[in-house]
Amino acid sequence: MNRLIAIVGPTGVGKSRLAIKLAQTFNGEIVSADSRQVYRYMDIGTAKPAPEELSRVPHHLISIIDPDEDFSLAQYQKLAYDAIHHILQRGKLPFLVGGTGLYVWSVLEGWEIPAVPPDTEYRRSLEEKASRIGKLELYQELVKVDPAAAEKIDPRNVRRTIRALEVHRSRQSVPSRPGKKEPPFDTLIIGLTAERQELYRMIDARVDKMVEQGLVEEVEALVKRGYDFTLPSMSGIGYRQIGMFLRGELTLDAAIEKIKTETHRFVRQQYNWFRLEDERIHWFDMGDEEAEAAIRKMIADCHSG
Repeated sequence: MNRLIAIVGPTGVGKSRLAIKLAQTFNGEIVSADSRQVYRYMDIGTAKPAPEELSRVPHHLISIIDPDEDFSLAQYQKLAYDAIHHILQRGKLPFLVGGTGLYVWSVLEGWEIPAVPPDTEYRRSLEEKASRIGKLELYQELVKVDPAAAEKIDPRNVRRTIRALEVHRSRQSVPSRPGKKEPPFDTLIIGLTAERQELYRMIDARVDKMVEQGLVEEVEALVKRGYDFTLPSMSGIGYRQIGMFLRGELTLDAAIEKIKTETHRFVRQQYNWFRLEDERIHWFDMGDEEAEAAIRKMIADCHSG
């Protein structure tokens, strides 16, 4: 049976931990849908599963590129489809696990993503323009020429704004919404959520644990390897704030607090990708002691049906 189980939801809710248990129970393998865990050397700040957890269940699309390498949504989608195909060929159950909405829905909805090669010179000109007129003004240019693409982009994300303008330029016309092609497998989408204040508490505890585990030292090691804070990978939550601490712009306590508040904000954005009213997603509150058993039953019923 060609079936994919997707485990989605906000950061810190416990997706990876539960997915490992489920994959062990149902003879499965995990395909990551996390845009930060693709990077090597960035383990603590991206909350990658520990080596012991990775050894218990095969994982795919974790630590596959260096922090200074370009990595597009089209590349991710192809690699994810390849991994899912091979898992199914081996008679195992694939689990797509992560909170990066773009990654998740590109796979589940079969987005037809334009294969546009990077235009370095045009990209550089847009970077210069953004620094001159401001990132929000550049975003407004995207809104005018491709509102459908702009809807999916945070106005503050200059890198993705530039990439969308690059794609638009290659087409020489205003594109409609991306096409979709039904993927060659059935899907069961399980959403994990929690009461908002409880979720924030779990996030804050996780950030404190990251610092205890050596987040500052991890960022220092990345800098020593030559990775600059202007890189998209190094501008992610956690790395950016610790960078500010290392440059003397924030105290460590202030940097930690900033990581927590920025992660809270990010969680609110994630619920725009994974909406509680989305009928395709079977939501479970992780504060409910019976949630895990109910999820196991749903997968068992689905897997045997």
